Amino acid sequence: MIYEQFILLTGGLTLGIVLDLMFGDPRNRYHPVSWLGKLIEFVTPHLKHNGVRVDSISQDKIEKVKGILFSCGLVSGVALLAITVASLTALFMGILITLILFAILLKISIALKGMEKSAIQIVRSIEAGNLEEARYGLSMIVRRDTSNLNEECIQSATIECISESTVDGIISPLFFYSILGPVGCIAYRVVNTLDSMLGYKDPYYKDVGWMPAKLDTIFNFLPARVTGLLIVVSAYIVQADWRNSLLILIRDHHKTTSINAGYPMSSMAGALRVKLEKMGSYALGEGAEFVTVDKCMLAIKIMKITTLLFCLVFSLPLILLLSYLGWWHLIFGI
Repeated sequence: MIYEQFILLTGGLTLGIVLDLMFGDPRNRYHPVSWLGKLIEFVTPHLKHNGVRVDSISQDKIEKVKGILFSCGLVSGVALLAITVASLTALFMGILITLILFAILLKISIALKGMEKSAIQIVRSIEAGNLEEARYGLSMIVRRDTSNLNEECIQSATIECISESTVDGIISPLFFYSILGPVGCIAYRVVNTLDSMLGYKDPYYKDVGWMPAKLDTIFNFLPARVTGLLIVVSAYIVQADWRNSLLILIRDHHKTTSINAGYPMSSMAGALRVKLEKMGSYALGEGAEFVTVDKCMLAIKIMKITTLLFCLVFSLPLILLLSYLGWWHLIFGI
């Protein structure tokens, strides 16, 4: 039984990553995360209050409560659906079909190939001298205004995005898969999608998006710190400056507004010996070397190695331990 549980969970992990590397993300019309985004987009206006005070309760408090209820309800509902489908599949369809289901659910949750593809498209645009195209490509993966960024700033933002996406697009889903199986990674993807669509601080979103932002911060807390350390190890493997990576990680991780984003970004900045800077917000690293397209490609390589290291040193041992403890039988009945 322990052996079957380990094979099922690790098989789903391996196949899910392979599927992502082979096929990347489908078009939005076929991607469940896109469907989720459309649902959030549809519901969001209904979370806004009409401005009338109700029993001395202000508009912002009403919107915050609505945001809390919607966020928690959506995460719980999707998680319940995932565990129901996974458990029924394990009970009636056998280990092979269940393994494939686990792999598909994990593949939906991660974006390793998607991040690589987006970054390479930006790099190719820069190499072709088409900064407008590079700015547009960057605008698809970052929240900041990219319309006036020069070549160096575009490359810096691309590396920052690779670093941060190593956490929320790869390591965090793998982290929760390792603890809760496909239910964990799917629940995390819901949280991250809610944050990406509602977690803004402008007047329209600040109250309805309060809970998504808090949940995303909590869910990414441990994965961000683990990723920062694994980037140091990855830097050693690719013969980048791992000592500087560790130094800048320790020194600069607190400089970003997010308590999580600074860990992977500062570690990557140190490994590449570059300065990653968002004007008026933060500057990570010392800039001993220029930001170049080669540095962007090296960042992608470090992202991939960090993913492999996480699977080897965290996911596989934890899945084995939880198999021994009967955890997966408790969750899925397998």
